[in-house]
Amino acid sequence: MQNGTVKDERLFNFSAGPCMLPVEVLQECQDHMMNWNGSGMGVMEMSHRGKEFVSIYNQTVSDLRDILQVPDSHSLFFMQGGATTQFASVPLNLLKEPSNAADYAVTGSWGDKAFKECQKYGKANKVCDTKSSNYTFIPPVSEWKVNPEASYLHYCANETIYGVEFKSTPDVGLPLVSDMSSNFCSKPIEVSKHTLIYAGIQKNLGPAGAAVVIADKACLGNAKSICPTLLDYKTMSDSESMYNTPPCWSIYVVGLMAKYLKEKGGLAFWKEWSEKKAKILYDAIDGSDGYFICPTAKDCRSNMNIPFRVGRGDEALEKKFLEEGKKHKLVTLSGHRTVGGCRASLYNGMPIEGVETLVSFMREFQEANPE
Repeated sequence: MQNGTVKDERLFNFSAGPCMLPVEVLQECQDHMMNWNGSGMGVMEMSHRGKEFVSIYNQTVSDLRDILQVPDSHSLFFMQGGATTQFASVPLNLLKEPSNAADYAVTGSWGDKAFKECQKYGKANKVCDTKSSNYTFIPPVSEWKVNPEASYLHYCANETIYGVEFKSTPDVGLPLVSDMSSNFCSKPIEVSKHTLIYAGIQKNLGPAGAAVVIADKACLGNAKSICPTLLDYKTMSDSESMYNTPPCWSIYVVGLMAKYLKEKGGLAFWKEWSEKKAKILYDAIDGSDGYFICPTAKDCRSNMNIPFRVGRGDEALEKKFLEEGKKHKLVTLSGHRTVGGCRASLYNGMPIEGVETLVSFMREFQEANPE
């Protein structure tokens, strides 16, 4: 099947995860499904300790380190379970005596879930909590109530549900930990300013089932005695992600995506690309005279996840919008079940044609369904 035909048949999948992947990457997956590079077997069939998969793994790590500019001071490895597993891994590895406490910036549901998980293993302090405003803004760091004795400060770089994104690295004078799941590899990041970064791969990099972890080597080896072996960062780093059988297929696809992102121009290119796509949609929302509304404060609007309401929040109209959108190949535009409305996720795999098609449909819908 030719690429053109494949593209014609595919939908514009605006899901917050798993993500839409580029056709070029999917095509390569298909080509190698049954016989990777003449090995006579597919990646899903390989021994994770065999030379074939080890070569895939090493190249994947090398390409990721390159595009992310990971310094030698930091280790990069994979862990199973996605970002939610990391909510427990972080405090189990990084909470230190005597304070046994950590700070959390709660700017959305995922930050709150991470905070609650930390409470099982030590003390957790909210330096900020914007729940009362429905997580629509990020307060200035100068207003955060930081505990100077905390072992680390955790923040979620981009909240998928409410569409708030940190536009710069917060400076709080503590070891910094970040959940970067939903904007990872969409722009350059300041790795050296972080003690730990983790990201579920199913947003911008591949299928669900794994997380990338980037850890300052100085923080390794301090896990609590109750920490399960598979959640111990030093164990996973020392074993190069292979203490047990890793999610080989997921890692393989990450490798293809890393190569693809690199060939297109690296993260500087993808930052510009993400901003361009997001601007098209935000301009359409802001230019609709209030028919479409984005609740998120403009200074922290996400380039990845854009929530919006239709007809000033008319639920019947929103349902109609979602159903009619499917006729234009626009799918999974429903907002998260906890907030309703609509949401468009514009990860790296979403082509600009998808955003343009969505905006064109929004204008047609507004004209056909006036208030």
